[in-house]
Amino acid sequence: MAGPGVCRISRKGVRITADHPYTVLVAPDSFKGSLDAHAVALAINAGVRDVLPHARVILHPIADGGEGLLDVLLPAVRGSVKETEVCGPLPGQRIRAAWGYVEGEHLAILEMARAAGLGLVPEAERDPRTTTTRGVGELIRAALDEGARSFVIGIGGSATNDGGAGMAQALGVRFLDAAGETIAQGGAGLCHLDRIDASSLDPRIEETTMVVASDVQNPLTGPEGATAVYGPQKGATPEMVAQLEQCLCRYRDVLRTQLGVDVQQIPGTGAAGGLGAGLVVFCKGRLQSGIDLVLDVTRFDEKLKEADLVITGEGRVDAQTRHGKALNGLLHRTVAAGIPVLAVAGQVDGDRALLTGPGGFADIISLVDAATSPQKAMANAAELVRERVSAIIRRYMHRRA
Repeated sequence: MAGPGVCRISRKGVRITADHPYTVLVAPDSFKGSLDAHAVALAINAGVRDVLPHARVILHPIADGGEGLLDVLLPAVRGSVKETEVCGPLPGQRIRAAWGYVEGEHLAILEMARAAGLGLVPEAERDPRTTTTRGVGELIRAALDEGARSFVIGIGGSATNDGGAGMAQALGVRFLDAAGETIAQGGAGLCHLDRIDASSLDPRIEETTMVVASDVQNPLTGPEGATAVYGPQKGATPEMVAQLEQCLCRYRDVLRTQLGVDVQQIPGTGAAGGLGAGLVVFCKGRLQSGIDLVLDVTRFDEKLKEADLVITGEGRVDAQTRHGKALNGLLHRTVAAGIPVLAVAGQVDGDRALLTGPGGFADIISLVDAATSPQKAMANAAELVRERVSAIIRRYMHRRA
């Protein structure tokens, strides 16, 4: 008889094998505000061990284009961490931002959130009329100085709505009003934009290739655009949303008439308050799915071939999870391979049937329940992840037996 832990949950049910240890691929995203992806993976691992102490567990933290991209990608490409002082998102703010560099490949890995992220702005000071992406451009310039000519830039988690104008200014582009004066930093300054002078853009940009990692397909403007969809979470009131939408429309029109680029027709240019548009126009950026990039670079598919079960997770799972979030990209690959996926979430919103229906999770469990408030879940996330993972594995094994 096989020993404990080699109880194999297969696609056809549970069976005992003596020669095939049960293999669990643990591939969570971060639980924003409480645990990074690596910490979530460790907590899931502990929950697996409580039920299957002899199982083989492969830890594979994931990220999309937002926070955590650097931590996930850098070990996979054997890069080193650099740090540069740059402008923060707030006027006059200076911060030290980490970025990654792979010397032999002349490759830089940047997270816009490290220089212009929402987490860098206290809630009471959030105002996308004034926050800037200038620090992102300063990181690009620092990487160019280091010798980088290939870039991966994750653009999730922004505090900004300036269309990437601040980023471009740091690289030499001038944004001028009708009097020929430089417009103010931030999204509101774009309402005064009359002319763009890109003649002093850092010439090294012409020598670079840039992949922009994002899992957002929003256009720059309109009801599904950067301002309408994401402005409120960055501190914009309804009045600010109306003003900032007008400003981005002005920016969109000047880009089209003066530089000949209709960014409105390019899906994803609304990402990060329009930074997607700025990187496409001024840095020749190529927008790409962040989760697909991460899964490819970290060789997820190779590890998937060894797995009997995948366990993933993130802070919030809702209707949007099946339409562009990191877990959706993971689901596509695991379901196609015929491997069941269990998910643990900080909170589950919406119809669970849509999440666990065809092409979805085999089962899903939430930290938040009738006895656990969101505040308690965030304060005790690691312990609760371990408990919930143990519970969902037992439930799944019982159902499949």
